[in-house]
Amino acid sequence: MRNPVMAALLAGAFFSLNANATDLLQIYKDALANDAQYASARAALTAGQEKSVQGRAGLLPGISLSGSDTKSRTETQLDAVSGERTLNGYSNTWTLALSQPLFRWANWQQYEQGKLSVLVSEAQFAQAKQDLIVRVGQAYFDVLAAQDTLATLQAQKIATSEQLASAKRNFEVGTATITDTHEAQARYDLIIAQEYAGQSDLEVKRAALQQIIGKQAGELATLKAGIKLTPPQPEKMEGWVTSAENQNFSVVASQVAVEIAKRDIERNRAGHYPTVDLVATTGRNSSTGAASTSGSGVIKPTTIGVQWSVPIFSGFAVDSKVKESIALEDKARSDFETARRAAAQGARQAFFGVTSGLAQVKAYEAAEISSQSALESNKLGYQVGVRINIDVLNAQQQLYTTRQTLAKARYDTIMNGLKLKSAAGTLKEQDLEEVNLLLQR
Repeated sequence: MRNPVMAALLAGAFFSLNANATDLLQIYKDALANDAQYASARAALTAGQEKSVQGRAGLLPGISLSGSDTKSRTETQLDAVSGERTLNGYSNTWTLALSQPLFRWANWQQYEQGKLSVLVSEAQFAQAKQDLIVRVGQAYFDVLAAQDTLATLQAQKIATSEQLASAKRNFEVGTATITDTHEAQARYDLIIAQEYAGQSDLEVKRAALQQIIGKQAGELATLKAGIKLTPPQPEKMEGWVTSAENQNFSVVASQVAVEIAKRDIERNRAGHYPTVDLVATTGRNSSTGAASTSGSGVIKPTTIGVQWSVPIFSGFAVDSKVKESIALEDKARSDFETARRAAAQGARQAFFGVTSGLAQVKAYEAAEISSQSALESNKLGYQVGVRINIDVLNAQQQLYTTRQTLAKARYDTIMNGLKLKSAAGTLKEQDLEEVNLLLQR
């Protein structure tokens, strides 16, 4: 009869009923608040949004106010009879100046670049948010997989321990050879070593999750028993690849970067173009005593007009910058093509991962049933003497390995589903909520 402790471990190897377990959605919320990588992306977005303001500044008027207050003392050496004469003076001046660009092609291109830079920042932030969802999901299911491995090893240790005790009893009564005992002992020692490795791996996976959320996660909710995973929609890979080539946020950012490079060419070419500004000044100049050359008085000058400048020669600097920006545009186009191909390949890889994962899950579910039947048959055969101890141990190993592999296949299929949507640029928090519904608290 099966040991109650072993039965409990087998039942709980993949399903946790801890009512206080933390689910995937809560882990994601903690990551939003505490993940340093996501916080860096959020700060980069805030900084990038200022590019539009900085570019627009080149089209707006510039106003400045300047002035000075000075005191002067002048000593004049006269003849021996008159002696020295000292004059004190005071001067107060201020000027208010305004300059409004009328034609500055470089400033206009910089303004357009600023708006495009905001789009790049937004696309990069959207990609960072999708990456966070994938990283959280991967770390979460890595912990569950490590827990499954450890629970499987512990259950297998108990089962092997029972088989070792049975082999010893049978050897003592003469119904089995010492070989059965040695085989069971060797398998038991191996599982002990694997259990230590499993415990270490679980701690590593928990530390990786803690790095994302900034605190210990505690007990995690596990997958519900007998869940059914659905195929991707649409079911044709071409639709996902097309979406990845056009909507993937890394592709969008690279595409906008090409437009920015084009604007940079025009901005550098503007070094050959004239500039025209509207300028106006007003002010006040007050001076007395020695500071005034025409006696005490107040002057209030006011001017308004158009100021222009035509560049003639700048040492070939403008031509060099244009050539540089043309080369950088070629680089931006190549980077865009690289991003597009990488997104398409990521979509293909994730799609195949989902479809093959679904097939594997179905196959492993059937293998689990067969392995369970094989174990029961080997145990019965061992009891009646038609099977040897190693047959039972192998059947146990096969069952536990199948269960562990089945759980891992489910985790990988779920993660490939998230990665597929991320590659296509459609991954949202709602998708994580749908995965969270597969968990039990």
